[in-house]
Amino acid sequence: MPPLLEVKNLKKYFNTKGGMLHAVDDISFTLDAGKTLGVVGESGCGKTTLGRTILHLLDVTSGQILFEGKDITYPKKKELMKLREDMQIIFQDPYSSLDPRQSVKETIMEPLLIQGKLSKAECEKKAKELMDTVGLAARFENAYPHELDGGRRQRIGIARALALGPKFIVCDEPVSALDVSIQAQIINLLLDLQESLGIAYMFVTHDLSVVKYISNDIMVMYLGQMVEKASSDELFANPIHPYTQALLSAIPIPDIHNKTKRIILKGELTSPINPKPGCRFRPRCIYATEECEQPQVLTEPLPNHFVACCKCSELLNNRRNTQ
Repeated sequence: MPPLLEVKNLKKYFNTKGGMLHAVDDISFTLDAGKTLGVVGESGCGKTTLGRTILHLLDVTSGQILFEGKDITYPKKKELMKLREDMQIIFQDPYSSLDPRQSVKETIMEPLLIQGKLSKAECEKKAKELMDTVGLAARFENAYPHELDGGRRQRIGIARALALGPKFIVCDEPVSALDVSIQAQIINLLLDLQESLGIAYMFVTHDLSVVKYISNDIMVMYLGQMVEKASSDELFANPIHPYTQALLSAIPIPDIHNKTKRIILKGELTSPINPKPGCRFRPRCIYATEECEQPQVLTEPLPNHFVACCKCSELLNNRRNTQ
């Protein structure tokens, strides 16, 4: 049985005055039904662009996207309308992604009305059921986004994404704009929905504590490229790529007797516009040598643990010797 989603050598470039910006550069992965792939990295590394390209909110430059074994890289208009039922997105900012002129009920009903399979009365009934599913009280059905707090606004976005019964949802930093206590509520809601509905998530975030809690597998991106991918437990236990190690060292630990050694990255960021061949992290990497100027190949030093670094074996031995 094929995976729900398979991405092969996906690229998304933007033509700028300075040259070609490599926002997503040769990304490949698979995602099974009911599982969560966490995607982490610094702002501007291409996480959101990757999600939007998979959903065809942005055009594909090259590569291949398979959904349930079917090639959907360049869908026709009718195919894209069908895909909208199976693939949805929860946006980062719940306020700017909602129409201020539509009430809660109208916002959730909109995709159902566009789909055209239900009458207006049936759409209203479905909208109320979705409000109950995501924990929105019925008294808010005629409220407008500006009258609600961030947590309730994000629940509207989740209800709207669920309206057509999708199998795959891109969660584009859905809790980054919320208070910590509200973040926990939204994360638990997403997990409950996944368990009951079998939805697969691509969870885009820069919060490593959150991604560990919600993800089955984690992919680390740097300037448009995948540098490491493994299961959540494996990545946190054995980070191999120097960039992944630096990211994990920044996670605060609430224990004064167990302080982590913070890895401070120095050096200039490589420009994503017309980048030279080789490792894009090398200007900031303490292990960089001339060998790093060659194109990096994704290898599997440990079972189901993939790393794009020519120093992979050396770094893995260093970790074993220090443990």
